[in-house]
Amino acid sequence: MLLSCASVLSRLPLNVHYAFADKLLYPVMFYLVRYRRKVVDKNLRLAFPNKTEKERAQIAKAFYHQFCDTIVETIYGYRISADEMKQRVVFANADEVDQAAKQVGGCVVMLAHMGCWEWMSSCQQWFSPEVLELNVYRKAKKESTDKALLEIRKKRGGAYVEKQRLLREMVRYRAEKQPIVLGLIADQKPRPEVTRTWVNFLHQETGFLDGGEELAKRFNYPVFALTVKRSERGYYQCRFELLSNEPKTTEQGAITAAYAQNLEKNIIAQPELWLWSHNRFKWKKQND
Repeated sequence: MLLSCASVLSRLPLNVHYAFADKLLYPVMFYLVRYRRKVVDKNLRLAFPNKTEKERAQIAKAFYHQFCDTIVETIYGYRISADEMKQRVVFANADEVDQAAKQVGGCVVMLAHMGCWEWMSSCQQWFSPEVLELNVYRKAKKESTDKALLEIRKKRGGAYVEKQRLLREMVRYRAEKQPIVLGLIADQKPRPEVTRTWVNFLHQETGFLDGGEELAKRFNYPVFALTVKRSERGYYQCRFELLSNEPKTTEQGAITAAYAQNLEKNIIAQPELWLWSHNRFKWKKQND
């Protein structure tokens, strides 16, 4: 059902999707349903204590507009051509990542829920044919939903691997001498009892997943963070920022902390692009 709806709706021009987002989706989510408004308001108060209530309210409205755009852009992305996607999402220095992957066998790119994050997995066409973009995903609880989302994602190129099979696949690609660029969304909220890296992030002591760092250390793959900027509606400028060229020699937690710092700068530059509806600051560091 989900796949059928996406297939039909994706045929509509993008300006029609945006009209739907502006005239119906945004008013319903922001005013009527008030989707996670308390979480968003709380997160903005914590992250921007020096801003006025009016300024935080403006960011909240801008975020909900962007969130609605993300929904319709994701649907539109099911039918988008490779040429149009390459115009809408530009990876400024993809050649640096491409070269690094070919030299050592792979790279790790740590992403975040910035802008239309589903579109950020469209960088396969920016790499050499011999380099494979490998994206990690977590299975949806409902099998039909999981299949539909995976089908939509595969339209953008690259390969996809479920989180539980990732290590096995990375070992296989290395044995086959297949260079990979591993994309990991790394701004999720880990449970405090298993969190090893805590960072001062947006004025909060915040736990971060360190799986990307651990994989980079294990294979000694260079690590990059992806910075995202929306230049105009429906257009994103992305840049890979090198976090570590020799992960095995980097102090434990340093790469994850560097990623968090990079993400913080990205958020401050365009706060409406981040996923504020996620209860990111729910858990605090437990005392030993």
